[in-house]
Amino acid sequence: MPKRRDILAIVLIVLPWTLLITVWHQSAIAPLLAIRKDDGGDGHRDLGQGSDSKEYCSSDKDIVEVVRTEYVYTRPPPWSDVLPTIHVITPTYSRPVQKAELTRLANTFLHVPNLHWILVEDSQRRTPLVTRLLHETGLNYTHLNVETPRNYKLRGDIRDPRIPRGTMQRNLALRWLRETFNINSTQPGIVYFADDDNTYSLELFEEMRSTRKVSVWPVAFVGGLRYESPKVNAAGKVYGWKTVFDPHRPFAIDMAGFAINLRLILFKPQAYFKLRGVKGGYQESSLLRELVTLNDLEPKAANCTKILVWHTRTEKPVLVNEGKKGFTDPNVEI
Repeated sequence: MPKRRDILAIVLIVLPWTLLITVWHQSAIAPLLAIRKDDGGDGHRDLGQGSDSKEYCSSDKDIVEVVRTEYVYTRPPPWSDVLPTIHVITPTYSRPVQKAELTRLANTFLHVPNLHWILVEDSQRRTPLVTRLLHETGLNYTHLNVETPRNYKLRGDIRDPRIPRGTMQRNLALRWLRETFNINSTQPGIVYFADDDNTYSLELFEEMRSTRKVSVWPVAFVGGLRYESPKVNAAGKVYGWKTVFDPHRPFAIDMAGFAINLRLILFKPQAYFKLRGVKGGYQESSLLRELVTLNDLEPKAANCTKILVWHTRTEKPVLVNEGKKGFTDPNVEI
């Protein structure tokens, strides 16, 4: 067995040669990397220009192959002349978590091709916070505002349950669509109501793109259940609703559980969310009954067996230490 002194001697002999070989190897590779850097410019060449994905060193003596890997990310995804545009209508209102909610939503929308975001504020005017946020996302958007009248609100932040939050804002967006798009327009489109406190799978937007009239799917964490869902028979037709809260509603479905073809919205100008005389939970029915019957509904998400949207709701932050005058700088936007 070799002695410890012999092992130490071997290490002292091998180590300098290892360092020498490493330095020589790096000096041989460095010119090649410099060529790559000079040739690559800013490193964001368009792949559509026909550049080869592999470059070889010009000298016959160089046997090292330099492989170029590029990924071009566009924000938002490229616009397609083939895909229908998804017009996403989102009512929003000022609160501590508003920017966080809208940021999370925008980050989802940035991955959806041909998306147009119609964001409607419940306010007297369009706020700087939302204006800046929309501009910085790079999304295609329309920014609107309409304030819910005071007589439809109770004291504090509690509102009259007979006037669900977002009714006037959604109706303004529907009016904007009808005033902007011609009924004879050949540009296909889908209308979807996406509240800012939900979580959406990207798969959901691809599912709704083929909507002919009104498509439907389950929504998780609503009605005191893990999920609510349309009932679908073996023939793929909706025949009822899997819900506990008032299952006999004409359309016992959550706002996030359906999408509408734009042409149907344009052909039915009388279809709006009813502002008065509608019980809680009947807002969706007040619009859909003006557009379709139960037999017209198109089940998506694997015949309503997959969950692609969740009514998550952000937890209300505890700000008791701010006090009446505020502890932190109120000019810092959150």
